[in-house]
Amino acid sequence: MAEDLNRQRVLNFLETFYARDTEGALARCSDDVSFLANAPVDILPHMGGHHGKAEVRKMWQTIHARYSDMRYEVPIVVADGDKIATLIRVFFRKSENERIVQFDLAAFYTLRDGLITEIREILDSFDLVQQILERDVAEALTGKPGGI
Repeated sequence: MAEDLNRQRVLNFLETFYARDTEGALARCSDDVSFLANAPVDILPHMGGHHGKAEVRKMWQTIHARYSDMRYEVPIVVADGDKIATLIRVFFRKSENERIVQFDLAAFYTLRDGLITEIREILDSFDLVQQILERDVAEALTGKPGGI
């Protein structure tokens, strides 16, 4: 029963976040919420690690400013007590030129007393960087088309 409730809490959080309601999403998190996404912070400075609502708020506000539209699908949700794992397909529309950035991420949530205390995201940051920069990064690094 608790697993079903926690699963729904995470789904409600995702719905609120992708609706661009930062304060509503933060209301579903503990004051000491911790966020970590392994990504190159030189290119994606809003990613990396953030602790506490103030830092997470600033990071989410940056995301919402960079993307004019956000859509998502959650094909997989697995709950084990206070731990929830999701596979999320994300579609962001870049504010600067309306191009769509699409990627999959695995997001892992830990809850305590009904609130999210930890968010850990794992994604293909190489693919994401190529889409954001709108260029073949492998070619730029190797000097060969397709990085071969």
